[in-house]
Formats: sequence, C-alpha cells, structure tokens
Amino acid sequence: MKHSKDGIFPAVCPLDCPDTCGLLVHKQDGKIVKVEGNPEHPVTRGAICNKVRNMAERVHHPERLMHPLRRTGPKGSGAFEQISWDEAITEIAGRFKQLSQEYGPESILPYYFYGNMGVLSVGGMDRRFFNRLGASQLDAKICSAAGTAGWVYTMGMDGGASPEDTVNADLIIVWGGNIVSTNMHQVVFAEQARKRGAKVVVIDVHRNRTAQWGDWFLPLYPGTDTALALGLMHILFRDGLTDDAFLEKYTVGHKELREQALGYPPELVSQITGVAVQDIEQLAKLYGEAKVPYIHIGNGLQHHDNGGMNVRSIACLPALVGAWLKPGGGAVKSNGAYSSTNGRALARPDLRSNPRARSINMNRIGEALEQKEQPVMSLFVYCSNPLVVAPNADKVKAGFAREDLFTVVHDLFMTDTALYADIVLPATSTFENTDLFGSYWHHYMQLQEPVLEKQGECKSNVELFSLLGQAMGFEPEIFGQSELEMIRETLDHPRNPYMNGVTLDRLMAERFVKLDMTPKEHYLENLPTPSGKIELYSKAMEQAGLPPLPQYTPLKEGYDGMRRPEQGAAYPLMFISPPNHNFLNSTFGNVGKHKKMEKKPALQIHPEDAAARDIADGDDITVYNGRGIVELTAMVTEKMLPGTVISQGLWWEGQGTRQRVNVLTPDRLSDMDGGATFFSATVEVKKREQALASPDPMQL
Repeated sequence: MKHSKDGIFPAVCPLDCPDTCGLLVHKQDGKIVKVEGNPEHPVTRGAICNKVRNMAERVHHPERLMHPLRRTGPKGSGAFEQISWDEAITEIAGRFKQLSQEYGPESILPYYFYGNMGVLSVGGMDRRFFNRLGASQLDAKICSAAGTAGWVYTMGMDGGASPEDTVNADLIIVWGGNIVSTNMHQVVFAEQARKRGAKVVVIDVHRNRTAQWGDWFLPLYPGTDTALALGLMHILFRDGLTDDAFLEKYTVGHKELREQALGYPPELVSQITGVAVQDIEQLAKLYGEAKVPYIHIGNGLQHHDNGGMNVRSIACLPALVGAWLKPGGGAVKSNGAYSSTNGRALARPDLRSNPRARSINMNRIGEALEQKEQPVMSLFVYCSNPLVVAPNADKVKAGFAREDLFTVVHDLFMTDTALYADIVLPATSTFENTDLFGSYWHHYMQLQEPVLEKQGECKSNVELFSLLGQAMGFEPEIFGQSELEMIRETLDHPRNPYMNGVTLDRLMAERFVKLDMTPKEHYLENLPTPSGKIELYSKAMEQAGLPPLPQYTPLKEGYDGMRRPEQGAAYPLMFISPPNHNFLNSTFGNVGKHKKMEKKPALQIHPEDAAARDIADGDDITVYNGRGIVELTAMVTEKMLPGTVISQGLWWEGQGTRQRVNVLTPDRLSDMDGGATFFSATVEVKKREQALASPDPMQL
C-alpha cells in the first residue's frame, strides 16, 4: 500500500483515545490529502473527530524533522547540525557504553508515554533494548494509574460494561469525563439511549462540551467526588433503594459500607461539594429508581491527591442497585484488560540482568534529575513531550538543562523537549509503520500496515531500537525480529481468554477482529478480587495502609478540611487544566489549523473571582503559585463554581509568552499507585501589568 502513490487505504487512529477509530487514508501523488472514518468499522462506523481528520497537516507539516541532528549550541537554543544515522547510532551506543561502565546502566532512563498507542510503539523493541541494557525502569503513571488502582481494588480487573450495551441504559451518568471531546462514540451510543428515553446527567467541575450536551449538569468542587458518591450511598441505603439480594450474593462489606455512609448526610455533602441538597437527593432517587443505570467514569477526577479513592467510591455505586445484572448497566472506567496482549513476549524482561533495577515515577522526573546520589546521566525520550506534559514543569526544564545530562529525543518535531536534547532523531508517523492496536474502550483489535513511504530519513521505534541493539552487540535473533513476528508473538496470550482466536492471519484478512467476549457472560462469578466478589470493603486496601471503605479526604494544597482553600491563603483559587477540544495533550499544539480553532490559551474565571481582582473579559493576566508563572488571557464565565479556575489544553511555549500550564501543577503522587495530581493545584491570578510591577509575583 505504501508504494501506491494514489488510492484509498485502511488505517487506524494512533491517538491516546479510547475510540481507536478505523480510518480511510486518501493519497494523491504519494501524499495524504484526506483522512476519513472507515464506515466498515463495527463501532466507530465512519465517524471521526476533528483531530484525526486533519492528521495530514501534521504528517506533512513543513517543520517535520527529516534527518538526525546533533546539538551545537547551549541547551534550549535550537542550535543543531545535521548528521547521519550511522553517526547518531554510533554516538548514542558509545555514550551508553561509557555511562554504563562509569555510573552503571541504571544511570540511563527511558522516558515515554502514548504519543502513539500502537502496541509495538512503546511496548516492543524499545522495552527489549532498555531491559537488555539494564537501564532504570520508568514507572509510567502519568495518566490512569490512580483510577485504575481504585477500580481494581473494587472490581478486580480493568474492565467493565461493553460500549454497545450502553444503548440499553435508561440513566447515563458521565462523571468527570468530557466525552464529547475525548470519547465521541460513547456519545453516539448515549444518543441512541436518549432517543429511547434515557436521561444523561453530567457531573464535573466545569461546564464543558459534554455538560452542555447532557440533560442535567451538576457542578462540584475539585476533588470532592468521593463525598458526593458517599452522599448518594447514604440516600440509597436510607430510602431502601438498594438491591439487597445482589449485595448479599455478589459483594463483601455492604454492611460496613452502610455504616460508613451514615456519616455523609446530604447537608454535609453539600457543604463539601457545592452541590445543592435537593440535587443530591434528586440524583440519588434517579439512580436508585433507574432500571438500567450506567456510569461513565472519566479521567479527570483521578488526577487529584485523592484520585484513586474518587474512582473507587464511584465504582461501588452500581453494586448497591444491582446494575451489573442488566445489559448496559454498571460502569466503565477502562476496558483495557480485555485486549491485553502478551507483554512479556514483546518486552522480554528476562533479558534484564538486574531485575530489581530502580524504578523512577515519571511524575517525579524533575526531582529525579536533581538527585546527586545515583544520578540520572542520560534520558531517552520518545512518544512524549515531558517539558510540556510533565507536572512541575519548570523543575523538569531545569533538569533537562543540565549540561552533563546526555539526552536523546525521537520525535516528529522539534518539541519543547527536543530543544534540550543532545541528539534528535526523526520519527515516522503511524501511517508509515506496521503496528497492532487494541482499545481501552471497545472490543476490537486492528492491524496498521504502512500506507505511506517513510518521510525523509525517519525511522520507527522498532527500527531505531533494533539498530541500537545491534550497535551494542546485543542478540541479533532478538533485536532483528520483524514487526509481524513480534505481533504474532504478542497475540499468543493464553492467560487472557478474551484474546482467544485473535491472530495475525485474521487481522491481515479481516482488519477488525473482535475479542472473544464469551468469558464476560460470567463476569460477576469470576471477578479476580481476593474474595471473588465486588469488594465494597477491601482488605487489600487495608493491608496497603489505605482506608478499606470509601472515605473522603480533602485535597492537600492549601485546603481548610472542607472544600476551599483557607481564607487569606496565598493561592486561593483551585486550578484545573483539562484537555481542550482540538489538541490531545501536547499533540497538535504546533499545527496551525488546530491552534486557530482553539484561538489562544485562556483562563476561565468566575465573575465573582474576576471582580474581586478587577479583571475583565479579555484582559492579559498572570497566573502563578510557588512553582511557576503562566501568562494567559482572561475568559470571564460562569461555567464553574466560584473559587475554581480552568485552563484547557497543553500549549507549547509561545513567542515571549509563558503558557505551559504544567509549571503550576504539583508533582505530588496520588493516594494510589503513584498517579499524577495535576488537578490538585491552587493559584492566584492578577492582571498582567500588576504582576509585572512586582519584582517577584510568586511572592505576592
């Protein structure tokens, strides 16, 4: 397909998105001229979002990297010279050998995430290489770690309701997820349910596109989701709206949970969350009386100090009303476990001579780069842009600026991170690769075959780490495998019964292969929790030093124990930085069409908070706390409760303007599994001219 200059070719969307859409790529004269949805895909059915629709502008961007580069000036200056791949590979291998001998292989750290969701992209030859090298291990917990842990403590596996079944729901609660922007095909299923009479309730800190689309929007204060869930439980138990037969048969701890919920009456929960008592009562009644209630749990509410408990508490609700027995009922946080492949066959952890090598949490990369003992002396960054996406970003930037840190970046563009690299390597786009795609929402596997010739001298992750493995003298039979050989091995996963019958041959012939979902017929009888049941009371959590029952804990930063920052606090506003509609994290942040659609980075501020600071709509403002300063434009709006400010999207650094919002976010770890706490930040806001008049606005 890649050799054909003209035609229409099947492809897969690689973005970090649950929908994993089937695509059709149109080519003329060897270039992509159009990307549309593939109507034959059983779930996405030809509908795609604006991000991937404009993917050609990213793939054929005039600033795309085409050749390896070596830094010639100070870090961050953008001064580079072109070199050959042979020079680049030789230099990287030489430095890795030198550092391994002088500091040990754990002085080298890979840093990656899911800029490309292909199974081979960040789980194949790259993992083999760093395992064989003996490098430090990356604890990749920047996205869904806390929420997954909270869900798994309760339900035992990272899987819930099937998307297609949700058309049967008569009540859909979207809790903490802007699915219009981040999971559009769940919106399609919800619309089908709504046409049958279903009501859509949206619970969030912000009246985003999903809240505007829903039937009823309930705004709450950041990080108070557990309290709201417990308030609903209080009413469900109080008013006899629970399914006691279900609780007795399929759960453990329902009596203890009933006692726990007594401590969360609606009046107290209203004070904590900002949700009116009558709204809490009405929502509980709606949920308790619904025939097929479904809860869609988003990513946002897990990015708090208490993020794991937020998800864990919400995950308990379907059991109280027996929703799991009804097709389309229950809940979803993620369905990633169903499509899990044989990661050990890909990553080959058996190659590691130091299986207990240190692990560094990616949320603490700034701190890790400050360490004097056992220092990180080299970073290899791919499929990520940490200077924009990592928390406490000024500390991250200071670490990357170290002259003694040997940094390699493999990317499509000269990102904010690549500017601080010693060697920059040009990466292929997904349409130039062979890769395997699952979904963490729907139940189909897909194969991506190249539809485009490699641009310039770009190489895929598989090619790059194969070359490095060969240069290091590693086993050729392992580091010389083809993509198709690796895909065949990772699909062979007897421990996951849902992968039964999913083979490379079928994928090549059929393109979309559905998982074997027959084991899900016995979902409740085979929950992999310690008790085999839904754990409303979790002894595993108790043993881990966590509350065994849902329990509300206020956020850590400047809070008074209820919901709001303390009176007179230096940073009295709660700051949230959710995704915008046209970027995906920092992806598309340099694409003109997407930037034009988003206009410019702004701070949404409530009229009460704006008036108290003499700020008008459209004013240039400075947003700051003890970690950093951001320069934005004020957008005065009532889309959130007073005391909360919102900036959507991760923008690359502007010309003379500080707009990387993650300089404001903490690198604390969440309550469960080392997750990120992006949304547990507090800030102050001033007009730009007032901030500039101060010698140090962070000390105001």
